[in-house]
Amino acid sequence: MNTQLSYVHGDSSIPLLGETIGENLKKTVKKFPKNDALICSHQNYRATYEEFYEQTSQVAKAILHLGAKPGDRVGIWSPNRYEWVLLQYATARIGVILVNINPAYRTSELIFVLNQSQIKYIFASLSFKTSNYKKMVDDAREFTSTLVDEVFFDENWDDFLKGAAHISDEELQNYENQIQFDDPVNIQYTSGTTGFPKGVTLSHHNILNNGYFIGIRLHYTEKDRVCIPVPFYHCFGMVIGNLCCTAHGSTMVIPNDSFDPKLTLEVVEKEKCTSLYGVPTMFIATLHELDLKNYDLSSLRTGVMAGAVCPPEVMKRVENQMNMKEVTICYGMTETSPVSTQTKIGTPFEKQIHSVGTIHDHLEIKIINPETGKIVTRGENGELCTRGYSVMLKYWDNPEATHQVLDSARWMHTGDLAMMDEEGYIHISGRIKDLIIRGGENISPKEIEDFLYQYPNVLDAQVIGVPSEKFGEEVMAWIKVREGFSLTEEELVNFCKGQIAHYKVPKYWKFVQEFPMTISGKVRKVEMREMAIKELGLGKK
Repeated sequence: MNTQLSYVHGDSSIPLLGETIGENLKKTVKKFPKNDALICSHQNYRATYEEFYEQTSQVAKAILHLGAKPGDRVGIWSPNRYEWVLLQYATARIGVILVNINPAYRTSELIFVLNQSQIKYIFASLSFKTSNYKKMVDDAREFTSTLVDEVFFDENWDDFLKGAAHISDEELQNYENQIQFDDPVNIQYTSGTTGFPKGVTLSHHNILNNGYFIGIRLHYTEKDRVCIPVPFYHCFGMVIGNLCCTAHGSTMVIPNDSFDPKLTLEVVEKEKCTSLYGVPTMFIATLHELDLKNYDLSSLRTGVMAGAVCPPEVMKRVENQMNMKEVTICYGMTETSPVSTQTKIGTPFEKQIHSVGTIHDHLEIKIINPETGKIVTRGENGELCTRGYSVMLKYWDNPEATHQVLDSARWMHTGDLAMMDEEGYIHISGRIKDLIIRGGENISPKEIEDFLYQYPNVLDAQVIGVPSEKFGEEVMAWIKVREGFSLTEEELVNFCKGQIAHYKVPKYWKFVQEFPMTISGKVRKVEMREMAIKELGLGKK
């Protein structure tokens, strides 16, 4: 019977928005002109929707004065700051494609992105942490033929803004009138585990609607104030964060240029934020900060946890200690704008911790056998595929890579292992390539991680597979220990014995202060595996 197949489509009584990001912003400004639109704590910046719109007009005009035309690519290379948000909306209003450059990139990666998307203008911070952006842009210049000019926020941003005086309101309006909602508006580079990054090309229709429907699940109104400590260069920051807020008249609150648990909690308290975002590792760090000091988090109601499935213990503490009773879990990928599934407010706790929710409005999901391509029955594991308005246009100038993930029926093949239960909840068990296969047994790293989190002194746990001559792969666990406590391998092995199958008990253990991370807060398991192979002297498979 058809109902038993792992296929579901998201109904909706709410129509898709058939408008551009600029048109949508204009409507919000008209409705809530005096509401706070953007607050950037570390720059002492505040703007109402009226002021924010005025400033995006100025930035849009200044970009036109530089010589940018609709369809041109403009790069942004910077951690979170208010100018980032102004550029996001200004470029969208004039049909220029904003290219997000990962703040962690070094010169060779910068050169690749400049050339691959043929960036004409780049906006950048002068530096961030150990990165001297200005020097890297200078070094990259001789290797790129398309870069015309660069603007550095702390150097010539004000001079750049003066160019706006040369462009009239009518001229700006003419550009805005030309844009269609299916036009590309953003390119985001995803770091695949192999080869060069690919430029996910997203349209107004993709990301505006995704932000809008995420906000509906969060019950956002103009009264919500959303703390966004996740990076803007990533979909989490600019879509689940910014676009979700502006589509509902909510306030965007930036606590710092990059994640800092102490500053995040201070800003939530000071600005009376109702919502907070993060990946599980961020919430773990925030809870640790809460153990050290009290903060008034009574204003919090909801938020989004994404990027990885949340350990049950962490979810309990977030709901109880942080007052986030209505926190939701989101799942998706950059190629799907990003969110495909989300838990609804009121989802039973069990579903909240063991699933990534149900399908989003207007989308379709099927789970297939990766070998045969056939839809599997409910309760069976397979590869998750998504179809609908949220699926990217393409990988920029890379038809071959596009065809590898996007089939002729426009299903996006995610590479994620998932199971759909009888009620349509989606359960993610990992990446197809993260799966550990030990002596023919399929092992989900997540299952072991969730188990290890239950041990009192374990702050965080990440599990990987490492090569083994005898079994093909063996299980290895990397453990972060709670501050002020100690842990031994023996203790953890004893904790596992008799509780989980013998073949799931990690053979190798490593105690660490930090995990290798991407700047968006995801753990880099590929890097962990490489380090482990070297340290343990194991030959690659």
